[in-house]
Amino acid sequence: MNIIHQDRRKGIIKLRIDNLDDLWHLKNIIVPGDIISSFTHRREETQSDKLRSERGEKKPMWLDIEVEKVEFHDFTDRLRVLGVIVEGPQDLGSYHTLNLTTGDELTIKKEKWQEHELKRLKEAVDAGERPMITFVALEQNDATIAILRQYGLKEMAHLSPNMGGKMYNSEGMSTEEFFEEIIKVIRNTISPGSPLVILGPGFIKEDFFGYAKRHHPEVVEYAEVIPTGVGGLTGIHEVLKTGRERSTLEGHRVSFEAGLVEDLLAEIKKDGAYAYGDASVSRAVEMGAIEKLLILDTEVRDESNEKLMKKVEELGGEVVVIGSGHQGGEKLDALGGLGAFLRYKIE
Repeated sequence: MNIIHQDRRKGIIKLRIDNLDDLWHLKNIIVPGDIISSFTHRREETQSDKLRSERGEKKPMWLDIEVEKVEFHDFTDRLRVLGVIVEGPQDLGSYHTLNLTTGDELTIKKEKWQEHELKRLKEAVDAGERPMITFVALEQNDATIAILRQYGLKEMAHLSPNMGGKMYNSEGMSTEEFFEEIIKVIRNTISPGSPLVILGPGFIKEDFFGYAKRHHPEVVEYAEVIPTGVGGLTGIHEVLKTGRERSTLEGHRVSFEAGLVEDLLAEIKKDGAYAYGDASVSRAVEMGAIEKLLILDTEVRDESNEKLMKKVEELGGEVVVIGSGHQGGEKLDALGGLGAFLRYKIE
C-alpha cells in the first residue's frame, strides 16, 4: 500500500492499493459512516424522444460514497464497498458499489481516525516491502504448498507421489519425479528473492531440500528447513505459532497474531491477568484494566465493540485486530471473539 497524501486535521488519507493483502487491510479499516472516494463506472440515464428513461452506457466518474457495507472477496481479488452517493456528477442519494482492486487509488475520510486504524495502515505500508512467504509441508505420501498472506494461509496445491495418471505407471511417480512436481508448483508460486519454508516430520524435508539444492539451487536459495510433528496445513500452523522465534517469519502479521492468541491462552492456563468474552472484557474495560485488547476482525463493526475499542485506546490500552482466516483467529473465535491482557488480575 502506498500513502499518496494525508491531512489528519480533515481526517483525509489518499492511498494506492498495491496488492491483495492491501484489500484485506482496508476491509478492517473502512467502517460504515466513512466517506470513500474513487474512480468508478456508472451507467448514465438518458431520455428518449418519448420521454422514457433509457439505460445509457457506463462511463468513468469520480464518486464519493458514504459507506454502509464492506465485503472482501479474496477469490475475486476485489473489495466491494457499498454506500450512498454523496458527491459526484449524478445520482446523488442513490446506492453504488465501488469494486476496488490492485492499482486503484481511493480517498478515505473519517470523522476521527482510531489509533488501531492508523496502526494497521502503517503495517499495510510496511508489509508491502516484505516478500511473500511460501510453505512446502512434506510427509512421506503428500506435499502441501501454501502461501502466507497478511490475512492468512492460502493453499496452492496438494500433491501425492501415488496420484497415478497417464504420466505415471500404476505405482505412481518416483521420489525424484515427486520432487520435480513440487518444484514446478513452487516456480509458479514464488517470486524471486522470496523466502521458502520447508517443513514436516521425518527426513523427507531434508531429502527434498538436498535434491533441490543439487538440481535447482535458485529455488531454495532463501529456504529454511523446520522440523514439525505433522505435515500439511496443520504443520504450517505449528510453525506459525512459534513464528516470532524465526527470522523468516519475524514481523509477519499472521505469525504476530497467532503468537498473541497463544500468549493469551497461556495466560488463561496459568490463571493470570486476562479476560475473554463479552461480559468479562466489558467489565475490564469499565475498570480501565486492559493493557491489550484482541478482537476478531468479524467483530470490529459491531457498534458495542467499536465503543469498547475506542474506550480502551482513550485509557491508554492497545487494540489488535485478529484475522479470522488463520488458526489463531479460530482460537480467539472459540473464546467469543474478544480477549484481553490486563494490567492487573481481576477476580
